[in-house]
This record gives sequence, C-alpha cells and structure tokens, in this order.
Amino acid sequence: MAVSASGTLKIEEVHPRPDQAKHMPYAPAIQVQGPADILFISGSTPSPLYHQHPHVPEEHVHPCDIEEQTRRAMDNIKLVLDCKGLDWRHVVKVTKYLTDMRDFDGLHRVMNGYMGDWKPASTTICVNALSSPGARVEIDMIAVAPRA
Repeated sequence: MAVSASGTLKIEEVHPRPDQAKHMPYAPAIQVQGPADILFISGSTPSPLYHQHPHVPEEHVHPCDIEEQTRRAMDNIKLVLDCKGLDWRHVVKVTKYLTDMRDFDGLHRVMNGYMGDWKPASTTICVNALSSPGARVEIDMIAVAPRA
C-alpha cells in the first residue's frame, strides 16, 4: 500500500511476501521516499500529556483496563499529530512497551481502531515497570511529513 502525503513524498509498506501481509498486525518495514520532515513522538502513557515533574501522584491515576490505558496514550499521541497537521498514515514506526505481554491483544484492538488498515513498522517490548505507577503501556512513534 502506498500513501502519497504530497506529490513528492511516498510512504510505503514493504512486504517481502505480499501474499502473507494479511496475517501480520504490522508491516515488516516502511520505506519513505522523497523530501520529508521526521517527527519523533515521545513515549506516551495513560497519564496526561502535560503533567508536573517531579510527578504528582494525583495526576497519574490510571484505570486497570489495558484498552482504556491504550486509548489514553493514543489520544495523547493524536494531540501531537494534530498539532503538526498529520494523521496516523504519517506514522512509520511504533514502539510499544507493556508491563505484561498478556495485554498484547487488547493493546492492538485499540490501536487498530486508531490506525485502521495502516500498519506501520512495529516493535513490542515487555518491561518491568514504566515511569508512572500503575501504567501498563507506553507507546512512542516516528512520523514522516512532507516538507511544506
């Protein structure tokens, strides 16, 4: 699938075996061709995008549900994308950090609702803990935008 964000930028999934792509929840690679700006989006947890440092516990009260935690993290990322006039199809790489790998399917159910049929390159890592007590997910992304 090729996405042309402008006449000079092409973002394309790379599938060495295209007939097998339907079995994958992500693309093995994403190729970006043309002049572009790269946006590195910091890791987002279910905490508010803007919060105090050092952390104030009242700002980091999270639901237990992985799907609601994922929605909150994705909504934070959407704020960043919207601010730059980008959408999910500009995202070329996602890294997901989970504190429990059994949350993998719930995480992807929610992410698919945001991403639709777009499947950027992706990595999932299981970690011992995240920066906010009770956070079970953190997501960071890299997006590519055509130069204005």
